[in-house]
Amino acid sequence: MYILLALIAACALGIGVHYLLPHRDLRGVVVVPAIATAASAIIYTVMQWAGVGEGSGWLWLAAIVGALLLAAIAGFALTASRRRSDAAKRAALGI
Repeated sequence: MYILLALIAACALGIGVHYLLPHRDLRGVVVVPAIATAASAIIYTVMQWAGVGEGSGWLWLAAIVGALLLAAIAGFALTASRRRSDAAKRAALGI
């Protein structure tokens, strides 16, 4: 059940990351929080399987901060990809 706390925290903080990243109009509102939530679930589960206890601060730090870092990196990558794609389409259309 503690995983829900990590997922809720990652999702809520992922919303903040979405609004902190530049060019948020080029990606969906839910993309970065969804990536943060999914990454948090994966990190939390893998660390639990590795034997890290629920009371360990490393579990929470990795599950929340690691997920936010991955979401920020993915947000930057998606934005850069979208900008390149849009520029290529504009060039192809002669705009």
